Amino acid sequence: MRAMVYERFRERPAVRDVPEPDCPAGGAIIRVEATGLCRSDWHGWMGHDDDITVPHVPGHELAGTVAEVGQEVTGWRSGDRVTTPFVCACGTCPRCLAGDHQVCDRQTQPGFTHWGSFAELVAVEHADVNLVRVPGEIDFATAAGLGCRFATAYRAVVAQGRVRDGDWVAVHGCGGLGLSAVMIAAAHGARVVAVDVSAAALELAGRLGAAVVVDGSAVPDVAVAVREATGGGAHISVDALGSTATFQGSLRGLRKRGRHVQAGLLLADHATQAVAMGPVVANELEILGSHGMAAHDYPPMLEQIAAGTLRPDLLIGRTLGLEDGVDALLAMSHGSPTGVTILRPSLPLPVAK
Repeated sequence: MRAMVYERFRERPAVRDVPEPDCPAGGAIIRVEATGLCRSDWHGWMGHDDDITVPHVPGHELAGTVAEVGQEVTGWRSGDRVTTPFVCACGTCPRCLAGDHQVCDRQTQPGFTHWGSFAELVAVEHADVNLVRVPGEIDFATAAGLGCRFATAYRAVVAQGRVRDGDWVAVHGCGGLGLSAVMIAAAHGARVVAVDVSAAALELAGRLGAAVVVDGSAVPDVAVAVREATGGGAHISVDALGSTATFQGSLRGLRKRGRHVQAGLLLADHATQAVAMGPVVANELEILGSHGMAAHDYPPMLEQIAAGTLRPDLLIGRTLGLEDGVDALLAMSHGSPTGVTILRPSLPLPVAK
């Protein structure tokens, strides 16, 4: 099969033929119709993730059809339209038995713990636990963007943030994850403040439901700007980028009893943060993490998408083949693109000029 492979961290990947994956006894092989290019893939390529060994095939947001199932699989068959969370759970550890598959003790992640979806085929462990049926009215490109960014944002805003009608929600960073959070919060009746340094990202955030946009490069203090826009601070604030600036700005922009939700990965030089605990105690603030969403929690989100209440298709930016995807991955060293970039492994090779 064709796949995007890098032999060493921070070296240019190549698209070449590699062996097809073996089908796990309890898993499935998915023929990849669409896969999202995410900043987490860039972090992996940079060497920021301890799970990755090289050579490696990245890619963790995927949608496609079942090509093969293992002998232990009971709920799926060849040809089924599916997607999967980026956290694939074992289904049997204490965390999974409690329903918290997104923090499974024995989790696997395509594109991190094993080869991922920047390929024509990808293996998924524990298919009966992790596969999600994609309704016919949702196309593969839209479904591919759900597994990491949109589902993570959904759980961050709805489950962890506990959004309510009329809440002020601040979203720091308007890449794919942040724009998803803007849309989801607005659809649940919240008033949203979107923060970014890109005019294009802020313009799109406004179209997706943000009531206020803040250019982080044009104000002296983002937290002060958020508190002024919300009349005292956000009820919920989501760091959807993962940097010292967005984390600190998010936390300081909360009102009393507000909730900070960390959805963007804080890695490398940003991994350890200093927190002034006095205001956390005095104002009864909450600091919460959000790590994807379990497959069994997808139905309400899918119902809203099928009904048109949520429109993740509006987040899609470019659609590329694997070859052009190499340049798109490397370009993330200079910033994230506006909207979600989708790779289609089945697209033909570019015509030589």
